[in-house]
Amino acid sequence: MWFKNLRIYLLQQPFNLTQEALAARLESKRFQPCASHELNGMGWDAPLGRNAEALVHEVGGCQMICARQEEKLLPAAVVNEIVAERVDQIQQEEGRRVARKERSELRDETFHQLLPKAFSRYTRHYAMIDKQRGWIVVDAASANRAEALISLLRESLGSLPAKPLQVTVSPSHVMTEWLRHPDRYGDFTLLDSCELQDRSDEASMLRCKGQDLSAAEMMAHIEAGKEVIKLAVEWDQRLSCQIDGDLSIKRLKFLDLIQEQAADQQIESEADAFDGRFTLMSLEFRRFLPRLFEIFGGVAAIEE
Repeated sequence: MWFKNLRIYLLQQPFNLTQEALAARLESKRFQPCASHELNGMGWDAPLGRNAEALVHEVGGCQMICARQEEKLLPAAVVNEIVAERVDQIQQEEGRRVARKERSELRDETFHQLLPKAFSRYTRHYAMIDKQRGWIVVDAASANRAEALISLLRESLGSLPAKPLQVTVSPSHVMTEWLRHPDRYGDFTLLDSCELQDRSDEASMLRCKGQDLSAAEMMAHIEAGKEVIKLAVEWDQRLSCQIDGDLSIKRLKFLDLIQEQAADQQIESEADAFDGRFTLMSLEFRRFLPRLFEIFGGVAAIEE
């Protein structure tokens, strides 16, 4: 199991819970299927999957946790079609017009009648707590998904002094200058995609894919007032990713060097495979993330 996206939170005080102590705290919020009247729900599940029980998996001071989410799928089109049929029936049988308020009440009633019959979609969201480095890394493409997991963790623990990563230099400024000087950071290589935004008009966007980012036309866009808000890079021949303007990481891939190390491990079970990948991934994050922070001027001081 490799993370594909990174949302980084920095712990504001040491996180000292052992694997057993953390698991005990999470138990109060263990995943339970939604009741018939509930639209969605989230709770903790075993990171190793359905055949495992432990809610925390720890290796080398890093703790993996997993939130399982259930979402009921009830398309609005289905509700609207049934409501329309009921409105037509009332108008024909009672010879009167159905007012807006009554339509709304019919829609709410229909929705709650159909909800117990709705299909469920289940998703799993992983996070890694690095007690040594003082960060939580959430594998989530959107800020809302990451915040939902962090909120669940905060509820489970009672409190969680952790805040999203903030750096001292504007990420857009750093990435724009990076595009001007592609060889500025020797352990990084620019790939072939980026996204630019006009400084004076946020609606003016330019998405580049399969593009030579050192080409003169790219520099022309910079000179015309655009700045980089997304940039694809490769780091040290070990991983590739897209850096976004909020310092989230998308499209994360662990490259051949790491995959070969994973393949060379002695594996006797799924647990061994998970353990090996988790170990490699956590070690790479301990090398990659501090370097990333450094490029963007270091971590900003947190204002109380």
